[in-house]
Amino acid sequence: MKKMKNKIVLFFVVLITSSSCSSMLDVDSTRLVSEKNKWTSLEDARASILGVYALTKAALGDYNAHWLYGEMRTGEFISPNRQDLKAIGRNDLNASYPALEALSNWRRWYAVVNSANTFLERIHEIRAADNRYTENTMEVDIAQARFLRAFAYFYMVRIWGDVPLIASSREGNFEDMPKEDGNKILAWVEQELLAAGEKLPYRYSANDEQQQGDYYNENSGRWDGALVRKVTAYAILAHVAAWQSNYADAAAYSKFVLDNYSKASIGYISTSTLTNANGFFFNKNINHLLGFNYDWGHVESSFTGHIEELTLAAPVVDKTVPDMYLPKEVILDVFDEMSDERFSIDTLGNPVTENYFRNFNGRYPIFSKIKCIQGGIADPTFRIFSSATIITRLEDVTLLRAEALAALGESNGAILLLDEIRERRGLEKYTQAVNGDLIDAIFLERQRELMGEGHRWYDLVRYNRIKNNDPDFVNLIQSGGIYWPISKDIRNQNKKIVQNDYWK
Repeated sequence: MKKMKNKIVLFFVVLITSSSCSSMLDVDSTRLVSEKNKWTSLEDARASILGVYALTKAALGDYNAHWLYGEMRTGEFISPNRQDLKAIGRNDLNASYPALEALSNWRRWYAVVNSANTFLERIHEIRAADNRYTENTMEVDIAQARFLRAFAYFYMVRIWGDVPLIASSREGNFEDMPKEDGNKILAWVEQELLAAGEKLPYRYSANDEQQQGDYYNENSGRWDGALVRKVTAYAILAHVAAWQSNYADAAAYSKFVLDNYSKASIGYISTSTLTNANGFFFNKNINHLLGFNYDWGHVESSFTGHIEELTLAAPVVDKTVPDMYLPKEVILDVFDEMSDERFSIDTLGNPVTENYFRNFNGRYPIFSKIKCIQGGIADPTFRIFSSATIITRLEDVTLLRAEALAALGESNGAILLLDEIRERRGLEKYTQAVNGDLIDAIFLERQRELMGEGHRWYDLVRYNRIKNNDPDFVNLIQSGGIYWPISKDIRNQNKKIVQNDYWK
C-alpha cells in the first residue's frame, strides 16, 4: 500500500510540474520541495534524476505534441473533424487554436533544461552528505542529466530553429535571454552527448564496468528500456548529424550503434512484436534505444499523451471517428508491395495483412500499429493507454545509416542495410529496376517501418535537403518555414525573443 501511495504522489508531482512549471524564460518557478532540504540523500538523487525523465516525457506527451510535430504536419494524415489538426496539416501554424498556441510554446522543454541544470549543480551535495551515494552512481546520473538536457535542446532546435541556450539554473534570476544560433547549439549538443556517452553504461544493474552493482538497489529488469544508455547517446548523435546534413558523422555514430547494440542486449524486432498489443510499445522493452514509458504496472497509464488517442476508433475502440487517419490512397502509395508483413492487399483490394491498419475498406482506415489499451486488456470502452513514446530503435538507426551511406555515395553498404529491414518485413531485396532510386527507397522504407513514431516530418526535411527537387519544400526550408512560430506568451514575457522570420 505504501508503494502504491508513493506512486500516486509521484504521479501528481509530475502532473503539477509538467502542467504548471514555467521555465526561466517565462515566469518565476515554484518549488514543491524545499531546495534547502532536497539535496541530502540517495533517495533525493534517485527522485531528482527520474524527475528529469518525467519532465521530458511530459514535454513529449502534452497536447500529444510528439505526434503533432512529427506526423500531423506532413499533411499525409488527415483529420475528419478537428480544425486545429487540419491547420497543422496545411502548415497554418499561426491559426488561433489553444493546441497550436501550446505547441508553439517551449516552456515545457525549458522545464526539462532547468531541472537538468539544477541537478548538475546540486548533485555533488548529496555525494558529500550521504556515503551510500557512490562516486560511480553520481557519474552515471550526471551523464544521464547531460544527455536529457542535450536531447531537449536538439528537440527544440528541430522545432523552432534558434532558441536560447541556458546551461545553468537561474532560480531567482530571470533576466531575458536572446536566441542563440541553432547550429551553435547543435555543436554544443554534440559535445554534451559525446561526454555523456563516455560515462553511460551499455546496461544498468548488469555488471557493466561503467555502472557497478545494482543501480539504486534494483535489478536490470527495472531499468531495461527505461533509462538512456551508451548506444542511446550515439543513436541521437547520428540523428543530430543527419539533421545538419553531416552524413560522414551520421555514418560514424550510427556504425557505433550497429557495432555495439548486442552489448546492451538490444536486437531487431519481429513484425508481430512490433504490432502486437503487448509487444514493442507496451510498457517498457529492452529494445527501446530511447523510449519514455507509461508502465501499466507502475500506475503510469493515461488517457492522453499517446498516439492511440488520435488514431484509434471503431472497430478497435469505442469511438466513432478518429482524430487523424491516413486515406486509402496514401496507404496504397506507401505499402505497394504484396508481401509486406506490416500491411498489404490482394489483387481484389482486400487486406492480406492488417498489422498496421484496420477497417481499410471503411470510410476511415484505422491506424492500429500502436494499440496498448488498458494494460493489454483490449476493452474498447475504457480508453486508457500504456504505450511507450519511442524516440529511436535499432531499425531506425539501421535505416538512418543506410541514408547516410547513400548520401555519401556508398551505395553497396546502403543497400545491405536497407535489405536488413526489408527482409525482416517479408520483402524481397532491393533492386533499382523494381524499387527505383536508392534514396527514395530508403526514405519509403523509413516511412513504412517508423510510421506513427514521430519521424516523418523530420525525414521529409532531410529528404528534400538531399534531393532538392521540390521547389515548394525547398523554399520552405530556405525561408525557415520548416520551424514553428514562437508563442505570443513567450514573446510577451521575454522582449529579447523575436518571432521566427517566416511567421512574422
